Amino acid sequence: MSLSTINGTDFAVMLRAGAANLKKHEDEVNDLNVFPIPDGDTGSNMLLTLLGGVDDPDKAKQEVGAEAKTAADGMVMCARGNSGVILSQFFSGLAEGLADLEQADRDNLARAFHAGVRKAYSAVMNPVEGTVLTVARESAEFAGDNTNDSPESYLSDVASAARKSLARTPDLLTVLRDAGVVDSGGAGFIYIIEGMKNALSGVNVEDTGADEGLFASAPAAKEVDYDRFTSDSELEYGYCTEVLVRLQNSKCSVDNFDVDVVRNYLQTIGDSIVAFRNGSALKIHVHTMTPDRVLAFCRNYGEFLTVKIENMSLQHSNLDPGTAAGSDESPKKIVTKAKPFGIVCVAPGEGLARSFRELGADQVIAGGQTMNPSTRDFIDAFSAINAGRIIVFPNNSNILLAAKQAAGLYSEVPVTVIESTTVGECHAALSMMNPLLSFDEMVENMRMAMADTVTASVSKCVRDTRIGEFELCSGQYIGFVGKDVLSVADNSFSAAVALSDALDFGEREVCIVFSGKDAADNDVSALVEHIRSSHPFAEVFSVPGGQDVFEYIIVLE
Repeated sequence: MSLSTINGTDFAVMLRAGAANLKKHEDEVNDLNVFPIPDGDTGSNMLLTLLGGVDDPDKAKQEVGAEAKTAADGMVMCARGNSGVILSQFFSGLAEGLADLEQADRDNLARAFHAGVRKAYSAVMNPVEGTVLTVARESAEFAGDNTNDSPESYLSDVASAARKSLARTPDLLTVLRDAGVVDSGGAGFIYIIEGMKNALSGVNVEDTGADEGLFASAPAAKEVDYDRFTSDSELEYGYCTEVLVRLQNSKCSVDNFDVDVVRNYLQTIGDSIVAFRNGSALKIHVHTMTPDRVLAFCRNYGEFLTVKIENMSLQHSNLDPGTAAGSDESPKKIVTKAKPFGIVCVAPGEGLARSFRELGADQVIAGGQTMNPSTRDFIDAFSAINAGRIIVFPNNSNILLAAKQAAGLYSEVPVTVIESTTVGECHAALSMMNPLLSFDEMVENMRMAMADTVTASVSKCVRDTRIGEFELCSGQYIGFVGKDVLSVADNSFSAAVALSDALDFGEREVCIVFSGKDAADNDVSALVEHIRSSHPFAEVFSVPGGQDVFEYIIVLE
């Protein structure tokens, strides 16, 4: 018999089942990529985002509004890729629609879905129809016109309408029709909804066979060599201190609590400060020599839910030689004076990361095509910089929303997201960075440098298709700029040579070839010599980029 209402435990079970069903179809969603290069990560991004909100039903809050809020907060922090960010915003809006409810009936759930759709649309500056946004909106609209007597029947109608909407997405987006696929984000959304509906129908996650290893405990942390900090060692880097505090009405006015009180104090004893509140929960991150003072101060206002204190000297001594900045494994010395601004970049290879650091980047997050960093990854990178302002280069169109979401959540210092979609744009912008200018003038110069940059790439084709004048076969290599294919060949070197011949150098005087980790050294040298002989007035450089997906990235500045 269908439930007439759902509580917090039911909601947790629904999300768990939604994640399991998406996991079952993850590869199928990933394969719905439009451009025929390795880019199939929509299913993975949505799954990792959703898992950020999945709770153990035995530990879930009884109130559906409270559990939905907890789940949405987790998804927002774990969101990655544009599809993941949109999904996190949908569930954030859904949680707002369920706020303060102990239980939700069919009508409550319907109103919450509409709130989720509105918030998902608001997350995108220029919403495009024919995407997951359309699928979510049309399914909620159709289901809202039907008479349902239970949350289960409502979700059944949503899923049915969503499948019809998904089938129409190629009619709304030419790129989908030309590629012969439906929208991948919309497909992922359907599998989540169907999984949630199955939970209310009494289908156990375990019965689907989709949860194998999905909810297993996280892998053990890398073992720390404690012998590296001996009785004669000096504490050089301080302690990475993270606490989650539940504010107490007996100690402060929770409703009127000002987080600046905490921030101002932490600035006197450390740096890399993050402090924000979510209702009565206060989250704090700080690098300090005196974590005991952090604990004592926080207890003036509440009690601890979690505490983590780590010796950053140990973290530093256990760094792998190639570890990129921007992770928790990249401690920096405690400093007292903030620099005027800091730079955060995303790079798909250590060679590119090294180039960005040499050009002035403070933190480089590992990521790019098929490996999109999460909102939390960006916030962690922001918190590791002691600067009055932060500039972010996402360097991939599918990372842009996560960077913007992180910038909106981070309240310590202003964050400016420069909408770079390629590593070439970032390289050109960093090359034009002039700290002697005002901040606004410097950013404008960087944007101008990006606008005149051409980034061309070579990658393997992953399916048979036709783009423009080219008939493409799986296994071939294609050279392209944006979505325009300029060359096709049976090997990456030939594709790169033909691509370089097709590029319009114009008045651009600098050409940089970033070679992928699988590119042969003699092929790289031959490509550079070919470009030099074809364009004798250009300065041509080669840099081992170390990237995975792109055999070659050719940048014209």
